[in-house]
Amino acid sequence: MSSTANPKPIDDLGLWLSGFAQPTVLVELAALVVCVVLAWFFSWALRRALGMQDEKTSVLFGRRLIDGALFPLVLLTLGYIARALVTKFLPLAAFKVAIPVLVSLVVIRVGVKVLQVAFATAPWVRVLERTISWVAWLAMVLWVSGLLPVVLAELDGINWKIGATTLSLRTLLEGIITAGVVLILSLWVSSAIETRLLRKAVGGDLSLRKAVSNATRALLMFLGLIVALSMVGIDLTALSVLGGAIGVGIGFGLQKLASNYVSGFVILAERSMRIGDNVRVDNFEGRITDINARYTVIRSTTGRESIVPNELLIINRVENLSLADNRLWQSTVVSVAYDSDVELVMRLLTEAVAEHERVLKDPGPSAALSSFGADGLEFTLGYWIADPENGTLNIRSLVNRSILAALRANGIEIPYPQRVLHMVSAPALTPEPPADSAVHEPR
Repeated sequence: MSSTANPKPIDDLGLWLSGFAQPTVLVELAALVVCVVLAWFFSWALRRALGMQDEKTSVLFGRRLIDGALFPLVLLTLGYIARALVTKFLPLAAFKVAIPVLVSLVVIRVGVKVLQVAFATAPWVRVLERTISWVAWLAMVLWVSGLLPVVLAELDGINWKIGATTLSLRTLLEGIITAGVVLILSLWVSSAIETRLLRKAVGGDLSLRKAVSNATRALLMFLGLIVALSMVGIDLTALSVLGGAIGVGIGFGLQKLASNYVSGFVILAERSMRIGDNVRVDNFEGRITDINARYTVIRSTTGRESIVPNELLIINRVENLSLADNRLWQSTVVSVAYDSDVELVMRLLTEAVAEHERVLKDPGPSAALSSFGADGLEFTLGYWIADPENGTLNIRSLVNRSILAALRANGIEIPYPQRVLHMVSAPALTPEPPADSAVHEPR
């Protein structure tokens, strides 16, 4: 940020305020209104042309048209063009306020929207958003009031020497702002690439695109950090020692962390496990809902989530129930009385399960007389479902309820456990006299 890039300071505040009483200010306001209408129409037309009317997380458009970054960007561009045209014929008054306000609005919109998209669930995002807003509006007030060059000069006077380098408070603040801008732009580009890659992607394609997205974001963040450090004036050759120390730390203290990150990219690249697969890891069975660079989230049908480090998925045995086929086989065992009609029972079982939409027709359900139980005939009913992610216990309950209703409607008994008790009579025992009793002979 440099004072030479600012407009001419307002030296006489009273003279500037009196400019709003001149009729020429109406021309400026009309030009601003035209700029607002044109910016809104351009943003609306572009959003419609790109088919992003239902896109609520876009940085450019946002939930509403004016919430995104595109509208203030276009408005700022049109404002600069209008100011260049008006200043040839009229003295400026309204544009001296409008341009700084639009610049601050663009900074806030871009910074906030990018952070919301890149770190949607991070708790510190709200604090950072407020910080960006306060800094942008404070800079706007200083710009409009003409105090910005004075403040920058005072900050430039506060300096200190570190080795052979002399730093000032102004240089430090400009470096922080430059680094923030570069990193926000890097996040913006990576978020746009991720949105495009993951849109309408499913299964293995989703996993591969997720890997590309993670790698792209890491690369852009690294490049953005390098560019930001270079723009601040830091010699990158001085980071070689730091890079060596980081390498040693990864080699010794961060082996597991580095292994998890490498394992995450391997899983995403080879697609042995994909988002949406049903897997069983360490006696925990569930559906993969997300694969991150360090860990994988597995959600069971009961709603519990297990966060599994990616290294465990590489070195341990994992049962993937959906790698070759998403279909899942379920079975239930039914016991009926021995005097029941076997053919009727088998027909009722298959009809009871076939009436449910989630049960596949090909291959269809099958029933078989599996064993002769202690209390009755035992039938095993098997069927296939293609959407285990929608729950397995609920469809099992519906099938069992249909079976129970069918058996009761046809008078087929479900036997209770029966046991026979054999009583063995024991010989009568002669009671013994009490121990304290004694026989006394007459004297």
